[in-house]
Amino acid sequence: MDQYTRRIIGFAVHARNVDGPTLCRMFSQATSGQDWPKYLSSDNDPLFQYHRWKANLRVLDIEEIKSVPHAPMSHPFVERLIGSVRRELLDQTLFWTATDLENKLQEYQFYYNESRTHSGRDGGTPVDLGAGKAVDINNYRWKKHCRGLFELPIVT
Repeated sequence: MDQYTRRIIGFAVHARNVDGPTLCRMFSQATSGQDWPKYLSSDNDPLFQYHRWKANLRVLDIEEIKSVPHAPMSHPFVERLIGSVRRELLDQTLFWTATDLENKLQEYQFYYNESRTHSGRDGGTPVDLGAGKAVDINNYRWKKHCRGLFELPIVT
């Protein structure tokens, strides 16, 4: 998810347990055909410590930003997206195979990005909001709140 526009970048599905090489393939699949982000926010799952994952990010020149352990509020937009996908799609739909799930997730991605309005974005869709200029994160610094539990960007 692009945190500025709230646009879903992509989904990847794997039918079995995910290991390090699979995680790298899934990331490549979910982001294929798009520019690489400068920053990637991830949680503290051991998969994100895998040496090939870290090497993959280094090669792509992507800086990884870790969330605060056991604090879902350090990833509020992603947590909200996960809840929305669960409530609006997965709880309402049956899927029979990984391919079936992947197709339904792609349909949801199109709906979410192109048609679904977002009250937090003045009723616009992520595609509508993507036309604006993104804020340059290099002109910001991070301000800690609640003894470092939360960090928010502020203008420098």
